[in-house]
Amino acid sequence: MEKKLSYEDLGDLSNDQIKKAITDYYKNHNSNDQIKELNEKAQTYAEKLGIVLTEVQKVIVGQDQIQEKLLIGLIVDGHILLEGVPGLAKTLMVKTFSDSIGADFIRIQFTPDLLPADIVGTKIFDNKTDSFVTRKGPIFHNLILADEINRAPPKVQSALLEAMQEKQVTIHGDSYSLERPFLVLATQNPIETEGTYKLPDAQIDRFTFKLLIDYPSKNDEKVIMQRYTQKSSPEAKPVISSSEILEIQNFNKTIYADEKIEEYVASIIDATRNPREYGVDLVDMIEFGASPRASIWLILTAKAHALLNGRGFVIPEDVKDVVHDVLRHRITLTYEADAEGMTTDRIIDLIMDKIRSP
Repeated sequence: MEKKLSYEDLGDLSNDQIKKAITDYYKNHNSNDQIKELNEKAQTYAEKLGIVLTEVQKVIVGQDQIQEKLLIGLIVDGHILLEGVPGLAKTLMVKTFSDSIGADFIRIQFTPDLLPADIVGTKIFDNKTDSFVTRKGPIFHNLILADEINRAPPKVQSALLEAMQEKQVTIHGDSYSLERPFLVLATQNPIETEGTYKLPDAQIDRFTFKLLIDYPSKNDEKVIMQRYTQKSSPEAKPVISSSEILEIQNFNKTIYADEKIEEYVASIIDATRNPREYGVDLVDMIEFGASPRASIWLILTAKAHALLNGRGFVIPEDVKDVVHDVLRHRITLTYEADAEGMTTDRIIDLIMDKIRSP
């Protein structure tokens, strides 16, 4: 009888050894020709994407996990919300990321006096032709840096909704498709509340990831000082084309996710809505659980994580690596949870501890 991989077998192993054991197990049990072909393609694409990360790291010191998650966001054709205090190179990271993929990049500084037309564009009357002509706004770029997005009023923030969801914008009744790849990278400052607006829940749900950027380590701080106090500063060069990105985005959807992985993801999402059924004492902590978009993005980003690791199939570790970034902005806490200092990341930890991986 075929021996199954048990948790007892992994008891004395390190995290890296556990990941390798799980990967080897799944490789042995997914050894048909289709999986082999997916693995070969994934390894080829992973090498190309690894070059992108190397190029970004010429400019950005540390923040390796954030850089990887930006790449995952690009692979899944999603959008990312970056949160961190000022001075942590959020803007520089996005600009460098854009340079490395040769994308058409623009930065939009969100301010309280910004208008929706400043984002999507408008129509103006041309006296020479005696007709209205469309003046497209900055949204018509591949990579949009929405800097300090929470400083603009909700009407402006909602102007992004159609673009983020439908990959098109409507200007005075006329619809215009946006050129792919199209990625919105928004930043916000978590410590300032004066002159800011809470993002609408409908808009927050459109972001694939919410990434939290922390301070660099002491050693990274020294490298930053050395790198940016010299005469010349490093620059990233484009190492991948838009057509290759679209090719990778299409391939990502073909990566194999077993039915057990889908059941695992469905259980995680359902536990945010019905925690008591999973033995998690969070009934008074969660006001609203994650939406169905969460399960879709959790599968897609887990596939992208597998791709970056040169695999054509998903293992539970792929899901665990992205689950916090997918869910932290999709769980609404109750007033009691806020009062007790509970965070969505802590809630996700409690849920993941209760749900056994396949």
